[in-house]
Amino acid sequence: MPTDPDRAKNAVRRFNKHVLNPVMLHLAGRKYWYAAVISHVGRRTGRQYATPVVAEPVPDGFLVPLPYGTQVDWLRNVQTAGKATITAKGRAYDVCDPEIVDAATVSALLSSWRRQTFERFGIKSYLKVRTV
Repeated sequence: MPTDPDRAKNAVRRFNKHVLNPVMLHLAGRKYWYAAVISHVGRRTGRQYATPVVAEPVPDGFLVPLPYGTQVDWLRNVQTAGKATITAKGRAYDVCDPEIVDAATVSALLSSWRRQTFERFGIKSYLKVRTV
């Protein structure tokens, strides 16, 4: 049975998916904007989708914080396909080998400012992808 925090998180997630994300897609991925875009193929429909995310560059790819957990549609699509494209700071990067990792595993890869910010938001898991 969902708890009140789960209900609140799901309400925010639905708002973001249907209201905020379409607006964010106009800015995400641009050279001077903080958010990136992850482009992926639907696991059932085969349709192309684009989702705004935060994508932190790391030496061999990107880390994407997962504030809504590991069962969100875009993540399941990327896991099923095994690949995606991340557009960040005006450049597109093909990525592969999606892997869910916990915060402790990747903390050394993040700047202290980013690590503290993500901790404040309760980020426990990240998607780690490797650039092709």
